Amino acid sequence: MADSKIVACPNCGKSVEWTPENRWRPFCSHRCKLIDLGAWAEEKYRMPVAEDPERMEERDAGEPPERSGR
Repeated sequence: MADSKIVACPNCGKSVEWTPENRWRPFCSHRCKLIDLGAWAEEKYRMPVAEDPERMEERDAGEPPERSGR
């Protein structure tokens, strides 16, 4: 297939053909897919969050946070 895209496995970096026949895409294998799933389960992909200073003040004062939709 001439139009197939080659991507790097997110786990090991091996070149992987991005086709419907590749059942593990974007990973190169079931093993790499499970390693990535384990990393998610261990929360290794956490994003840092900057808290809003006003919400921090409310929390420190013991006030419940505002609920949206009311």
